[in-house]
Amino acid sequence: MIRDEAAARKALTFFKVMAFIVGIGLLVLVVEIILERATSMKGEQNPLHWWPQPHGFIYMVYLVATTNLGFKVGWSLPKMVGVMLAGCVPFLSFWVERKVAGEVEGRLAGR
Repeated sequence: MIRDEAAARKALTFFKVMAFIVGIGLLVLVVEIILERATSMKGEQNPLHWWPQPHGFIYMVYLVATTNLGFKVGWSLPKMVGVMLAGCVPFLSFWVERKVAGEVEGRLAGR
């Protein structure tokens, strides 16, 4: 049962935004890794050499958003961890975000 629907809606919006940003950021990170490992672009030759550190920070914000939403809607710890880990797999964060959003929106609508 969701006690504070307004807080849960805010947490869901924050989660959705962060899941999208992390998903895009993870794809950029994959491009950075490919440029570094599959080409001779090492260090500052790689135009995305600066991206891994900001991506790590963004991922930490995603973890906060997931935890916040999880506590607001009463998820179990394994579910929270599973949603957090989805942010580590390219494209999976987009699918999990849609699944989570649909589930939480349904609970908020009383379905």
